[in-house]
Amino acid sequence: MRPQLPVGRVRGHVVLVLWIVAVAVAYFTSAQVGLRMALVEHQVTPFWPPTGIALACLLLRGPRVWPGITLGAFAVNLVLGPQLPAILVIAAGNTAAPLVAYLLLRRVGFRRGFDRITDVLALVFLGALTGMLVSATVGSTTLLVAGALSPDHWLPTWFVWWTGDAMGVLTVAPLILLLGSGAKPRTLGPWRIAEAIALFAGTLAVVLAATAVAANMLFLAFPFLIWAGLRFHLAGTVPCALISSTVASYAASRNLPAFADLDLTTKMVVLQAFNGSVALTALLHATLTAQRDHARRAVDDACIQLTRAVTTLQQGHPLEGMTDLLHRLPPLKPPRAD
Repeated sequence: MRPQLPVGRVRGHVVLVLWIVAVAVAYFTSAQVGLRMALVEHQVTPFWPPTGIALACLLLRGPRVWPGITLGAFAVNLVLGPQLPAILVIAAGNTAAPLVAYLLLRRVGFRRGFDRITDVLALVFLGALTGMLVSATVGSTTLLVAGALSPDHWLPTWFVWWTGDAMGVLTVAPLILLLGSGAKPRTLGPWRIAEAIALFAGTLAVVLAATAVAANMLFLAFPFLIWAGLRFHLAGTVPCALISSTVASYAASRNLPAFADLDLTTKMVVLQAFNGSVALTALLHATLTAQRDHARRAVDDACIQLTRAVTTLQQGHPLEGMTDLLHRLPPLKPPRAD
């Protein structure tokens, strides 16, 4: 008689397989969005959402979901070509990049809630800019060796590949981590919902208008990011950043007036400077605002407790009030000897 696996273990394997399939499907589906903005060889794009999905799933479910990334990357490149060996190498690079980013973030103690400035900086410089060097280098070099890319196009292709993967991390990963955090949203009244709709619609309208004129007007998106951070924190800034980056990347891929007179290198510099500034401003501003509000609530709570303690003392019950107050005060640190 064969030994039977425990029900819990079987359920765990089934859940893992479902997650792997879900990651593969999400990777492939989101890749179709990114490919519509391709600038090089119809497959290298300045905005690649699958990397953000891959890294977010690794942070949420751990490294065991990596086969889903590989399957999704393999399916995408199988449709695009070139030869099978090159497809396998590119898929391996697309898998290694988010894994490297995940390991780097775990190394520095990254927390998914973005409640510290160090978490934002870690995602930008380790998760996006450093981790995505792997996929860009492996992918562009593989295309060069396979004959699908000429040597003089290697560097522009590498730059587009790297920045596209990095922007996918900076714009898509925070949104998925926010949705997967399990935090319950505050009760939204009709006016609050109307404000959120106006915020997102205004962001979309402003960026669309900015890309439709030759003058460089993309900076008009930043007041909406500030508005989102002040009123909605990450729940507002992350969608606004995603809207802004997606519209700007699409405008660059279609040579709309804001990017029409620029060569590929200049276009990429302008686009990625905008996308990077949007992502960094959104995450930093939302995090700082959330920290400020948290500190204000802590002070308010301390004032309420102090008021209650004073009231208790005045009523002749000193121990009850002082005990509750002392439990809520932070521990005193001894003076440091210089």
